[in-house]
Amino acid sequence: MFVGDSAPVGLDPPRGILLLGVQGCGKSLAAKAVAGGFGVPLVRLDLGTMYNKFHGETERNLRESLRNAEALAPCVLWIDEIEKGIATSDTDDGVSRRVLGYLLTWMAERKSQVFLVATANQVSELPPELLRKGRFDEIFFVDLPSAEVRATIFEIHLKKRGQDPAGFDLRALAETATGFSGAEIEQAVVSALYAANARKEPATTALIEGVIAGTRPLSVVMAEKVARLRAWAAERTVPAD
Repeated sequence: MFVGDSAPVGLDPPRGILLLGVQGCGKSLAAKAVAGGFGVPLVRLDLGTMYNKFHGETERNLRESLRNAEALAPCVLWIDEIEKGIATSDTDDGVSRRVLGYLLTWMAERKSQVFLVATANQVSELPPELLRKGRFDEIFFVDLPSAEVRATIFEIHLKKRGQDPAGFDLRALAETATGFSGAEIEQAVVSALYAANARKEPATTALIEGVIAGTRPLSVVMAEKVARLRAWAAERTVPAD
């Protein structure tokens, strides 16, 4: 059942999904793909911009934003990096707790056809109330891409920039880029093309491999955090792929 359809008798309409994962692995792109798959508008809500120094204004901003989303229903409401907007604190006079409480109530009681897609990078900063069953239909984990997926990502970004993927050893590039996210692969292609342009020579597999060799991906720089996130997700989430 999709957003905009009538729910079959006896079935609750879908409510939303939470996308956890390593930074740069396509969570935001997946949120956009959900709206495209449903064929409905995508509405982005930045919880960080809701906060206001005046008493009550933050909560009012959130209420108005959610009402605006409901006015556009059926639609997909995308909350990017949700942990940054609902991390509770004891130093803000309870504003963050009230924001979290109102959002949870809205998630549970809304009747409009607003499908919620939230993304998060730091699961440790998410309150338990948000993760319990019933808040979201499912929690998906977007992991680092496999070798096959990395080869496809190289192909996409080379083709996007006017390069013929057939002229590159995609399998070798995928192997060299082990541990790289999709965003890091894209930047490797971009950097290699800049280098090729500066040298007045065509881009090659070796040139891209050189850029990759000189890059330390997030999975290396933040190896401990990435490992903890992947370990936490292994038994608690559904693989996105």
